[in-house]
Amino acid sequence: MSELLGAAAIRAIAGALGVKPTKTLGQNFVIDANTVRRIAGAASLTPEDVVIEVGPGLGSLTLALLPPAAHLHAVEIDPRLAGALPETVRVHAGPDAAKLQVHHADAMRVTREEIGEPAPTALVANLPYNVAVPVVLHLLAELPSLRKGLVMVQSEVADRLVAPPGSKTYGVPSVKLAWYASSRRAGAVPRGVFWPIPNVDSGLVAFTRREPPAGDRDATFKVIDAAFAQRRKTLRGALATWAGSPAKAEEILIKAGISPMARGEALNVEEFAKIAAAKETA
Repeated sequence: MSELLGAAAIRAIAGALGVKPTKTLGQNFVIDANTVRRIAGAASLTPEDVVIEVGPGLGSLTLALLPPAAHLHAVEIDPRLAGALPETVRVHAGPDAAKLQVHHADAMRVTREEIGEPAPTALVANLPYNVAVPVVLHLLAELPSLRKGLVMVQSEVADRLVAPPGSKTYGVPSVKLAWYASSRRAGAVPRGVFWPIPNVDSGLVAFTRREPPAGDRDATFKVIDAAFAQRRKTLRGALATWAGSPAKAEEILIKAGISPMARGEALNVEEFAKIAAAKETA
């Protein structure tokens, strides 16, 4: 069983490395062992799961994820942290340390080939606030083996990711995540468990991969981007540039069975896929 890190241990490791959390990399380290334990439990890992953790930092969450998992891929962009993590895990994780594989890489660009085998089945991470959405979407696209995930993100981002059609927070992140997975809020995380303490609240988002809608993902994502770029406009107007003209947009929408007077925030991901498909045959 891994020995979890408390606030004093985390600061001591950081001090020995000469590491101070940076805003540039969005680093806010979790220093509360109970929170780490709760996140690991909420991830519902099985002994067969291969975890990919983004931004392991000083290793507090890593140590909680190793015991229940078969293997852990840790993707860390900071070279000092990537270099130090194996030793921290060796000291605190006992036999479970053998499950760790560290990748010094940018999670927004890392490839399936770089991660290698065993292929990840679960994403569990305390994600930097400024890149949370693109990281989740990139990894779901790049790693088809991912079946589920639990990520800690800024509370407002969590709301956007899980928002249903018709809600005020529904937008591009909501629809694009829905292409890959069903999602839900899985709890709140108070500010005081981080070092340094952020100016925003955090939340947990759990997701489970599902079959995507019929159609082309890239084409559908272009429709989504266009629809929400001018979200106050009806789809006839918002999709005018994408379609070639307002009249052409109306023709495509009618063909897809969507009202030209509807707005993007009213549509689910399957309806966006229908619009993309209708353009191909218009």
